[in-house]
Amino acid sequence: NAEPAGTGSIKGIISGYLQLKNALAEDNGNDAATGGKVILAALDKLDTTAFSSTQRITYKAVADDVKENAEHIGENAGKIAHQREHFEMLSGDIYDLVKAFGGGQVLYRDYCPMYNNEKGAMWISEIKEIKNPYLGKKMSDCGSVKEELE
Repeated sequence: NAEPAGTGSIKGIISGYLQLKNALAEDNGNDAATGGKVILAALDKLDTTAFSSTQRITYKAVADDVKENAEHIGENAGKIAHQREHFEMLSGDIYDLVKAFGGGQVLYRDYCPMYNNEKGAMWISEIKEIKNPYLGKKMSDCGSVKEELE
């Protein structure tokens, strides 16, 4: 499988996002903040020259929101509920990026039906096993895989 152009360049963003997701699943706001900062650093280093026109459009549509949500997560290590709110918004944008660029690995789109007063929320994971970043350790297996992404 040849990677689509630009896939390698978003790997840093995906890596920071997965670090953040795993930290929230463990109720660890400090590591989640670090994940937010990894995403910001990856955005700063991003070389958009290899992007296709479709990828460029997708990236432009989500870049500001990704940056804003990553900043909020990075600056609020002691406020995990606030981090989770921004993680929910970030997850939609990460999904769009993975759909446009590929994730460089097999990823899963997971869904938690109970988060946010049962409005539900999705996230992206690198493992098939559910480890819920919204409910953390108290209900770590709440949710299901909705889609496999490659």
